[in-house]
Amino acid sequence: MKPLTILSILFSTFILISCKKESEQVTTNITNQKDYNNFLEIKENKSIDFAKAEIAFWQKKYDAAPNQISFLNQIATNYSILFEQSAKIEYLYKTEELLIKSNEALKYSNTGAIRSLARNYITQHRFKEALVLANKALAIGDGMFETQKLLFDVQMELGNYTEADKALTKIKNFKDFDYLLRLAKWNDHKGDLKSAINLMEKAKEQAEFNNNKTLKVWSYSNLGDMNGHAGNIKESYNYYLKTLSIDPNNSYALKGIAWITFSHEKNTAEAKRIIDKISVKHNSPDFYLFKSEIAKYENNPIAKDQNVVAYFTMLSQNNYGAMYNKYNTILYAEDKLTVNKALEISKIEIENRPTPDSYDLLAWSYYNLGEIKKALEIEQKYVVGKSFEPKLNYHLATIYKANNLLEKVKPIKEDLKSSSFELGPNLSKVIENL
Repeated sequence: MKPLTILSILFSTFILISCKKESEQVTTNITNQKDYNNFLEIKENKSIDFAKAEIAFWQKKYDAAPNQISFLNQIATNYSILFEQSAKIEYLYKTEELLIKSNEALKYSNTGAIRSLARNYITQHRFKEALVLANKALAIGDGMFETQKLLFDVQMELGNYTEADKALTKIKNFKDFDYLLRLAKWNDHKGDLKSAINLMEKAKEQAEFNNNKTLKVWSYSNLGDMNGHAGNIKESYNYYLKTLSIDPNNSYALKGIAWITFSHEKNTAEAKRIIDKISVKHNSPDFYLFKSEIAKYENNPIAKDQNVVAYFTMLSQNNYGAMYNKYNTILYAEDKLTVNKALEISKIEIENRPTPDSYDLLAWSYYNLGEIKKALEIEQKYVVGKSFEPKLNYHLATIYKANNLLEKVKPIKEDLKSSSFELGPNLSKVIENL
């Protein structure tokens, strides 16, 4: 055999092996349009139709008997449903208006009405005001079990983890869905995602045993989210589909599927198609940020910037209060022209909710201002060992590297690689270069 022929065979074999290895590295598709297309094409929303009918019904009754304050609470509940289903911020504020009117009429003596207003404030990221109301309900003493649940939720948002743990202990009941849900959140906060998923599975069993539609949607959508964070992408996808089988208009589940098509399958066209379909019925500013991230991955800086502009335009046209401060801080920090604005907002966030997340925003702002020592000091004092969120750990590793603490970067980098799905392909690329 001629040497050239041998060389040709060796070269061909190398190509075949390389192609095989490359094909093995191609991500296996999990999603299938046939599974969820029908949900994207649904024109009606029975939950919205029912809520509007309920509002009309109770409004008529209230107009006829304005001394019946319970009618106001019924109207408020249904405006809250409209907000959840449509993301229209005016419905959230209408709910607040009605609940304030109800509480004032009752002279803040009804713990149910007080808790409802507190939960509205939590949604608005007005956590300190929510805590005042929760403590007011606690002082009255009625419905203590529900009040302790509320206190856990508020204290977690405020970063008061010792107080949150105390509230959790007071509602301990492994047969109660709400307790299991919160215990799962507590374990996730501590970095024990495996236990969190197991607890959420138990909560799901409770919801299924009682055949409670609302709780099944809660448990399935949460399990979709948590399994995604754990890298169990197939399980995540299946739980999102189960969510949609009960609540066909569930935007959270559809967004979760869009993230799988983008982050796992790198199918940017499909991710954009899903987002565009969802946003027609449930339009919130963060969809523009999702599309901006996709455009960045596609190396399309024009589309990336257009979506960021659309995001800020939507914020300017609607009063979202502090609800998007976290996103705004990160966006402003990326631009040297607006990094000082990021610093201002991060300080406001710490005032509103002094959590590791808020302090990380402050550290990230200082890092982008070039004050790397100050950024490191803040991370070490308020973030290290207090949060296991991948994005916070990415910021921490970046700040460590800037301060030449390379021995601290390596273990974080390895941990971040296991969170590549949650972080998305753009950050995953950056992490490789840490």
